[in-house]
Amino acid sequence: MPAAGPRCPGVRRRLPVLRWLPSYSLAWLQLDLMAGLTVGLTVVPQALAYAEVAGLPLQYGLYSSFMGCFVYCFLGTAKDVTLGPTAIMSLLVSSYAFHEPVYAVLLTFLSGCIQLAMGLLHLGFLLDFISCPVIKGFTSAASITISFNQVKNLLGLQGIPRQFFLQVYETLRRIGETRVGDAVLGLACLAVLAGLRAMKNSLPRASRGEPLAARVSYLIVWTSATARNALVVLFAGLVAYSFQVMGSQPLTLTGSIPRGLPAFRLPRFSMDAPNSTISFRNMVEVGDMGVGLAVVPLMGLLETVAIAKAFGTAAPGSCAGGGVSAEGLGVPGRVLFPWGTAVNAQSGVCTPAGGLVTGALVLLSLAYLTSLFYYIPKAALAAVIISAVVPMFDAGIFRTLWRVKRLDLVPLCVTFLLCFWEVQYGIVAGVLVSGILLLYSIARPPIKVSEGDVLLVQLGSNLHFPAMECLRDAICSHALAAFPPRSVILDCCHISSIDYTVVVGLAELQQELGKHGLSLAFCSLQDPVLQVLLAADLEGFQHFPSREEAGEALGFPGFSPRVGVPRLLWCGALEDEDGGPTFIRPPQLQCGELWGGWLLGR
Repeated sequence: MPAAGPRCPGVRRRLPVLRWLPSYSLAWLQLDLMAGLTVGLTVVPQALAYAEVAGLPLQYGLYSSFMGCFVYCFLGTAKDVTLGPTAIMSLLVSSYAFHEPVYAVLLTFLSGCIQLAMGLLHLGFLLDFISCPVIKGFTSAASITISFNQVKNLLGLQGIPRQFFLQVYETLRRIGETRVGDAVLGLACLAVLAGLRAMKNSLPRASRGEPLAARVSYLIVWTSATARNALVVLFAGLVAYSFQVMGSQPLTLTGSIPRGLPAFRLPRFSMDAPNSTISFRNMVEVGDMGVGLAVVPLMGLLETVAIAKAFGTAAPGSCAGGGVSAEGLGVPGRVLFPWGTAVNAQSGVCTPAGGLVTGALVLLSLAYLTSLFYYIPKAALAAVIISAVVPMFDAGIFRTLWRVKRLDLVPLCVTFLLCFWEVQYGIVAGVLVSGILLLYSIARPPIKVSEGDVLLVQLGSNLHFPAMECLRDAICSHALAAFPPRSVILDCCHISSIDYTVVVGLAELQQELGKHGLSLAFCSLQDPVLQVLLAADLEGFQHFPSREEAGEALGFPGFSPRVGVPRLLWCGALEDEDGGPTFIRPPQLQCGELWGGWLLGR
């Protein structure tokens, strides 16, 4: 483990690189180099592919893949995390940036600023209101949307709209226009990627005690399976180049990619248009970009929840022309690491310095390899994307929620279905449905009513103002409908706080019972609730430490309700003067069971 570093804890907390840099060793350097190179071989082809998902020129995928690595090396605390473009964020950029690089860069910059402000203001609790079913519904819908979006490239179709339902219709209508070369290569790439993934998942880990040849073989196979995206893209590029040399090109190629980096500067806050200039305000207000400024930062934080210290790392990336980047999909307490972070962890990375190697490899690609990217077939990139996003579809979550809690299927299905229409509608609707279900559970808490000489009412959760009418109806319907009407003991052992509306409601309930000559007593009050009720100075307020004392105070010594605290009857054990049993239990019941709220015993 890295040494403590400087003695000033405040500096170490604000600049995490000082925790591990002073004790950095040559052994760590070797492992970080291997991990960085392995991740870099995965990042480069996938960055090109995700730029296609975002509807941007392919070089923007590379622009967004290096700055996050450099910034996170200084600000990051999790050694395994890699920052880069992801399928989810690319889909969101496609929805809100209108396939315009200027809008995409501005959206990235503003999202990073919003994330930074949320981090400084400690607003991470907002993520707690996005439930796991909503996230699962969104990612599953995104998996289908992104996969089908790439079918046109897999089949070599042109002019297919990006809206999902129109896309499905047009793809099926024009299926006869499929280019055979693109389809054959794309399906072959998909098969190879699936085979390499399966091989990696079933590969037994080589131990140190095995022969050197076995360990070298394991390393070669593991590296090939891990860098499968790079290998497939390289193979497809060689095939396309071979056709080009022979003077025949049956494949749709990526085309030219500019060499080098754009100027390092702030995003453009205005945009030239024919005969006018679009101001910053108009750029933000146009279309759904304003909605994107709420959705993109939140989803970015969901994807970066594992690296809480790196708030706002998207902002420096936007200055270099990059798109939104994120990594570490999950929610608080449930972090799921996708490809980049998983590769880093499996490669034995020791510090965030591995990201420096990954970022350097991306820069080298921009400097020297862009001319070779011309020959990458679009079908190969489509296969890479489909292979990456298909595992995001979690079919088992539907079956799991059906077994665990069927009500959670409602926000899941609402989010899943509406995301095919518009991403923002699906997320917002899912959050609203989850909120409604949460509020309903607060407004209708479990209420246990035990009938006896006195009515015992016990809430199974806290009492908030939406639940007051429900509690009042439950008490009145039982206490006043009984013959004769019964006084009420309210057991408050599960209530830790109440509000003013609840106090007013309890006062009205007490007055209503008083009109019928009945009493309302409280028992097992916790100190915060007791202090509030005493401060309210309710007329006739009675409270007791236990329900037994409350029953005795109401004139029923030895009070014991029939449900919840059942009395004990003896069956078949005592005889009366004639020799018969004092009590005959029903033949279908055994001693020790409940019968009419009474416990049978011997």
